[in-house]
Amino acid sequence: MWVKDLTDTFMHSLIKNKQLIRRQLFINNKWLNEANGDTFSVFNPFDASSLGQVADGTVAETEQAIRSAQDAFEPWKALAAIDRSRILRRWFDLIMENQEDLAVLLTLEQGKPLAEARGEIAYGVSYVEWFAEEARRVYGDTIPAPDGNKRTVVLKQPVGVVAAITPWNFPNAMITRKVAPALAAGCTVVLKPSDETPYSALALAYLAQEAGFPPGIFNVITTKRPIEVGEVLTSSRLVRKLSFTGSTAVGRLLMKQCANTVKKLSLELGGNAPLIVFDDADIDQAVEGAINSKFRNAGQTCVCANRIYVQQGMYDRFLEKFKEAVVSLKAGSGLEKEVTIGPLINQSAVIKVDSLIRQAVDSGAELYLKGGKADESLIYQPVILTDVRSDMRISEEEVFGPVASVFRFETPEEVIELANDTEAGLAAYFFSQNNALIWEVAEALDYGMVGINTGIISDVAAPFGGVKQSGFGREGSKYGMDDYLVTKYLSIQV
Repeated sequence: MWVKDLTDTFMHSLIKNKQLIRRQLFINNKWLNEANGDTFSVFNPFDASSLGQVADGTVAETEQAIRSAQDAFEPWKALAAIDRSRILRRWFDLIMENQEDLAVLLTLEQGKPLAEARGEIAYGVSYVEWFAEEARRVYGDTIPAPDGNKRTVVLKQPVGVVAAITPWNFPNAMITRKVAPALAAGCTVVLKPSDETPYSALALAYLAQEAGFPPGIFNVITTKRPIEVGEVLTSSRLVRKLSFTGSTAVGRLLMKQCANTVKKLSLELGGNAPLIVFDDADIDQAVEGAINSKFRNAGQTCVCANRIYVQQGMYDRFLEKFKEAVVSLKAGSGLEKEVTIGPLINQSAVIKVDSLIRQAVDSGAELYLKGGKADESLIYQPVILTDVRSDMRISEEEVFGPVASVFRFETPEEVIELANDTEAGLAAYFFSQNNALIWEVAEALDYGMVGINTGIISDVAAPFGGVKQSGFGREGSKYGMDDYLVTKYLSIQV
């Protein structure tokens, strides 16, 4: 039985297109309750109010979704690329038509400010538009044969059924970044979104249905049983690829579980991004870049600046201006105007951030700006720490909160070594006006993505992904299609 919460009326009052509010599993183009009627609650992280109950999918529904995706694969693969492109384009149009409602829904379940949520919808849908076009550009090759009686041809074909597991911090964009290229390539998808933010996924599924997606090509399993469902997705022989965005620890586990069936993998895992400010940097540009990188989504992104390194000659001036900019940020409900920092996602996130700050201060770090949790809500006021050392937990772990740790350094050689001294290798940033230094540092940083004189690096036309224990595979750009394709070689005797 579905439970109607008092806040259900509140959510409906904010969403114009009521059809976007979905609570059931989406399998084979049908909306289904979990077989036992089990549900779980979804909460607004700002005030912990319940947004309603969503179906709690089990192993049985996951297997049903996989079978539906497998049955749909051959017809979808055989469809002309131009037809797949047109269907994805209709999905793009419908998402844009519903941008405001999708943004409000996202803010309600995830907490980020509404302006950021609107930006995420626009950013996420850009992947649908991009890969709708790329569907028609999956090219092969002809290779000179060893003799005149043979022809050598290379084809690229869809890998098959794709399992996608997405996180709560970008509940719209992380889905479109995986689903759009998979469908464009001719694959079919079973999606397991985060149980913290299922409404965004289900709304996208509704719009996919309205866009004319054929049955079975896109399936959504909402669940509070991530371990059980994950084991089904990783062990199934019908699932040929897994794409996962989340923590490095979970990524390692999924990688092990996929080994028995030797699945193709894309893993976008944790980060520990350095942001470096050299003496010759444009200070205003550096402060703006640090704010954008560190405090977007309340610091809850995998590409947030975790460690801010400032060269000795710039240190005092940067710190003063940076503090002024941070103090001007407004924390509160994402639905309030002028709010720039929303709540953390849950109480566990607050406890973790508190613990990292406490350990750093106990080990000698200084609270240059004392923020933190001021009341019973999950709002976390920004914090700046100075005198931070590399052996502190806050330097070694991904913070996922609005905490800026600032370090001093003297030489480029020193800071490159410090920046690279981590198992992560997702994103890095630095600020300098010296062209020779820019090339030297950019090539020396051991990261998959480097922002130079900017704190924002995500771009649909660029390959997003990391190195080392931040994973492998790329999302976005022309390279994003490759992760959903296999290469087949034909040797033809003529």
